[in-house]
Amino acid sequence: MSRRRVDSQGSLGPDDEVMPYSDDETDDELDVSSEEEPEETPEPGAPPLPVEAKPSEMGWKVKANDRPYHHLPEFQKKVFLCFKKSRYSGNAIRTYKYNVITFLPLNLYEQFKRVANLYFLALLILQIIPDITTLPWYTTLIPLVVVLGITAIKDLVDDLARHRMDKEINNRKCDVLLEGGFQETKWRNIQVGDVVRMKKNDFIPADILLLSSSNPNSLTYVETAELDGETNLKFKLGLRVTDEKLQNERELVGFNALIECEEPNNRLDKFVGTMMWETERFPLTLDNMLLRGCTIRNTEECHGLVIFAGADTKIMRNSGKTRFKRTKIDELMNYMVYTIFALLILVAAGLAIGHTFWYEEIGSKAWYLYDGKNQDASHRGFLTFWGYIIVLNTMVPISLYVSVEVIRLGQSKFINWDLQMYFSEKDTPAKARTTTLNEQLGQIGYIFSDKTGTLTQNVMEFKKCTIAGRSYGEPTTAEGVVLDRGRPVDWSWNQQADRKFQFMDHSLVACVRSGKDKDANEFFKLLSLCHTVMVEHKDGELVYQAASPDEGALVTAARNFGYVFLSRTQDTITIREMERETTYEMLALLDFNSDRKRMSIILKFPDGRIRLYCKGADTVIYERLSPNSRHKETTQTDLDIFANATLRTLCLSYKDISTEDYEAWSRRHKEAQVSMSDRDAALDHVYEQIESNLMLIGATAIEDKLQDGVPETIAKLAKADIKIWVLTGDKKETAENIGYSCSLLTEDMQIHYGEDINEKLRIRQSTRRNEPSTLRRRKKKPVEPFFTGMGKNALVITGGWLNEILYEKKKKRRRLRLRRLGKRHAPTSPQDGQPQDDWEKEMRQIDFVDMACECEAVICCRVTPKQKGNVVSLVKKYKKAVTLSIGDGANDVNMIKTADIGVGISGQEGMQAVMSSDYAFAQFRYLERLLLVHGRWSYIRMCKFLRFFFFKNFAFTLVHFWYSFFSGYSAQVTYEDWFITLYNLCYSSLPVLLVGLLDQDVNDKMSLKFPKLYLPGQQGTFFNYKNFFISLFHGIFVSLVIFFIPYGAFLQTMGQDGEAPSDYQSLAVVTASSLIFTVNLQISLDTSYWTFVNCFAVLGSIAIYFGIMFDIHSAGIHVIFPSTFTFTGAASNALRQPYLWLTIILTVGISLLPVICIQFLHKSIWPSIGDKIQRNRRKYEIEMEEEEKKKPPAFQRGRGSRRSAYAFSHSRGYADLISSGRSIRHRPTARRGLQDSIRDVPQTVAENI
Repeated sequence: MSRRRVDSQGSLGPDDEVMPYSDDETDDELDVSSEEEPEETPEPGAPPLPVEAKPSEMGWKVKANDRPYHHLPEFQKKVFLCFKKSRYSGNAIRTYKYNVITFLPLNLYEQFKRVANLYFLALLILQIIPDITTLPWYTTLIPLVVVLGITAIKDLVDDLARHRMDKEINNRKCDVLLEGGFQETKWRNIQVGDVVRMKKNDFIPADILLLSSSNPNSLTYVETAELDGETNLKFKLGLRVTDEKLQNERELVGFNALIECEEPNNRLDKFVGTMMWETERFPLTLDNMLLRGCTIRNTEECHGLVIFAGADTKIMRNSGKTRFKRTKIDELMNYMVYTIFALLILVAAGLAIGHTFWYEEIGSKAWYLYDGKNQDASHRGFLTFWGYIIVLNTMVPISLYVSVEVIRLGQSKFINWDLQMYFSEKDTPAKARTTTLNEQLGQIGYIFSDKTGTLTQNVMEFKKCTIAGRSYGEPTTAEGVVLDRGRPVDWSWNQQADRKFQFMDHSLVACVRSGKDKDANEFFKLLSLCHTVMVEHKDGELVYQAASPDEGALVTAARNFGYVFLSRTQDTITIREMERETTYEMLALLDFNSDRKRMSIILKFPDGRIRLYCKGADTVIYERLSPNSRHKETTQTDLDIFANATLRTLCLSYKDISTEDYEAWSRRHKEAQVSMSDRDAALDHVYEQIESNLMLIGATAIEDKLQDGVPETIAKLAKADIKIWVLTGDKKETAENIGYSCSLLTEDMQIHYGEDINEKLRIRQSTRRNEPSTLRRRKKKPVEPFFTGMGKNALVITGGWLNEILYEKKKKRRRLRLRRLGKRHAPTSPQDGQPQDDWEKEMRQIDFVDMACECEAVICCRVTPKQKGNVVSLVKKYKKAVTLSIGDGANDVNMIKTADIGVGISGQEGMQAVMSSDYAFAQFRYLERLLLVHGRWSYIRMCKFLRFFFFKNFAFTLVHFWYSFFSGYSAQVTYEDWFITLYNLCYSSLPVLLVGLLDQDVNDKMSLKFPKLYLPGQQGTFFNYKNFFISLFHGIFVSLVIFFIPYGAFLQTMGQDGEAPSDYQSLAVVTASSLIFTVNLQISLDTSYWTFVNCFAVLGSIAIYFGIMFDIHSAGIHVIFPSTFTFTGAASNALRQPYLWLTIILTVGISLLPVICIQFLHKSIWPSIGDKIQRNRRKYEIEMEEEEKKKPPAFQRGRGSRRSAYAFSHSRGYADLISSGRSIRHRPTARRGLQDSIRDVPQTVAENI
């Protein structure tokens, strides 16, 4: 039961069983609404004021079969200036960004919002100015066009996929009532107020008010997998008046009701409205609504009225805002680019000042330097500044961004191609739906997971049972011999059996079939009779529709053991007992609810006996057992064993009732049913009277089947220091039980619930209020831990308590209502538990996040989709950690979009989460490989790529800086123009690109074996400002060596042929050749994983350099383009001198030697975890081979107190529906005749246990 506690305000704590109110209103709107409403205090003794919907809540009007009504001026809203459009959305959805007209301008606008692209455009403009340019314009234009073109093509491909998806959905067909008859219409053409017809297995195109269906009383079954990932069916009901009057097309044409309801919102759990038709008003609730995203099941045909369409539907309102996601490395890279810009401006300004002084002192006085321009020194210095901006622009190479995009694309393809993430059962591969977030997968700190359909399969399996003190379910032969490994039972003897059902204990089957064990027969008879399951006959097969998967699993188990539930009417239930069909009269059905935690059925047997069957939680059943009941101790022991195996248990019992006792109880029951005051309490009291002195039969054990590998995945991710939070809409007991099943919760954890959490936070808030105001607002105050003990802690908190703790709007609305009624003053007292200002509310949120992060596990249950997104936002905001959300339903879309990385579980019925996700795969266990292998590799590769890319461009560019000291700071370049153009495109790009694509410090098996390898990514140790400045100083050192060693070698030298090689062009060739050798050999030293491709890239880059250089320096090309290619013969002349080859070797050797020494010392003295694993790789590989041979046993836990999760978590069933008879058209005559014939033949032998 949910515990209730009086808080500091005197109000009761939230109900753990209730999903909290999820609204779209802001605090400002609440304040406005409170001010607008007059304060009305009822007089003493006067009746309470009627509660009516506010006008703001009932501001949506829909007229049936009247499209022009919704385009009246009163329903128009201003779009831009004087342009208006209808406030009612069309039903077409749009997720694409571009169309044919907007693609080019909008895409270019978005690309030029990136500072680097804007910078290179400015450079291009500068290079066109003759007085400033020091390099040809094509050196910038060609790379810029390539980068913009590749990015635009990638964006176009992504947007075309969105166009296809939108087109597929918008072009689905549906029957709409137009011009007096139903016409097949595309979804995009459906409008608010249209009457639509849907058939079995159709998707629901909009949020629709159910009018009528082919089932009795307009009962319609819907599957909500798209919304919440659950595949068990829910039922919806039409109003009685529409069911009776709107069954055929002619009646629907004349339907002209006016619907007034709440505005479009994201509340999946609430709908309030009124239908005015034929001068009467009829209330509307969520039970009358069919929501977009659901699917019609088991209903041949139904009709409905469109209330909300397109963007106004609840599923679209819950999808949250589409956020532009960027990685932490992206943000860091931008800051580093800004740093380089600042360095560039400082260096260019310094060199420009140097040129001003040089020209003043030397340049203006040297007659041979006169260029015919009468410009003073300051003017020349100003032009030189822009000249150096152009010359040194390669410190921020434009190819960096296109290289990053290529690497990310490659990493995405590797994820798509990974066969170990391919789910063959559903033919579902992993899919990277974005190419921009791969390296972020290597930095995850927090995972937020849904439960149903994500951790679990939402499939319940009947695994074990205990009957009359004997336990069944282990692999056993028909004779009762226990086996290590058995084979499933062959159900061929039972024509009605469900072939998918598997059971390993042959002895129980033999026992039931023999008919000798009355206990076993009574056990399965109870399972086949005591339930609220509905049955459908489909193609000769029985199809059960249960209010929960647990119910279905129990009835299916009874069916396979020979007790087949066949049909039910309002007051009978028919089963086949071992080939004999029997009909029982149902006298009363006492349904589950969250307080009772049990259900009972009172039946009249064909022989006239009256018996009550009851099933429920063991704690509830044991309190109501007769002192004469047997097998209590042995059953208790079996329950503990089942609970240790994380199975959901349920106790079964019965009671024989005399006719006199039943008639007396029946009178009290009817009185309670018509009670006008507190009817539920009266009924519960009557139920208690009959559900006593029960006789225990046994207990069932159901497995809430986890997806394969979930416990192992969670344990492995926990070792990688990734915290996992479960955010689910399920009940607290269900979520907690799954927490134990998947090893998220363990026996040594202290679990804290909402009351404890609220009290700890209240104490912390009171302590803070008592501090002096000067200390209170101090930011850097060290945070005291909430849990001072050494043990592990876990939080289990419901959505109601979450709102209570974080001061969400429901509580604010309640305070405002009380304030309006004069019951409470505004919260200004320091003793009041409410926040005094925004700062205090923020501190409360920080306290909650700090407390949660101290825990090993956090489970938030009964939370709305909006709350899921809010929890993720809190951790992102206050912990600055990288977050990942994973889910499978539309209720997970908000948190998937809010998190830094969103993962959708594909291959299920619901695909809404996948469409909003960044990555998609079929099983939760693949998350381990996505993060620990692909994520870690992507992060390491990107970091290594960026470090080396910055280094090689600093080494390349800063040679110009050193050369300027010997060229009068004249912005003359050191290299040939074509070398500058091709350096980043051809000569040094491929090796570093392949490192970014293929490098790995350890293989995938080692990455999974040692999760601690993931920690550097979380801490961001491989790429940060420290690494950036190391690359900068490394580049400065290499540029110094590359310039000054050739410069010193060229001083006062003479070639072998008597010619001096110390000309400018020879120096350019030697420095360029030294640079190419150095950077390509440096990347070879940094490569951890060598392949043929890497080797080819390094040698190929050097070969390409020499091949192109000799071509460019040839006489033939100079003759064709004399002004463009001016280094005629320079390469062949310089490189035939052995002296210059020795200079190149010396330069390369001195550049690389310090790096080799540092790497050797680092790996010897301060080895990383990866270095140690590399060193002992062979030993670990042998260990893994041995582990593969002997697999560890499945996870088991030992907590005897946790069981009966089924009864605790089960929701209210179809009892009211069955008792009312609304689900049954009429009682079949054949069944009635059969029942009468059975009653005519009294059964002489009573069945006693």
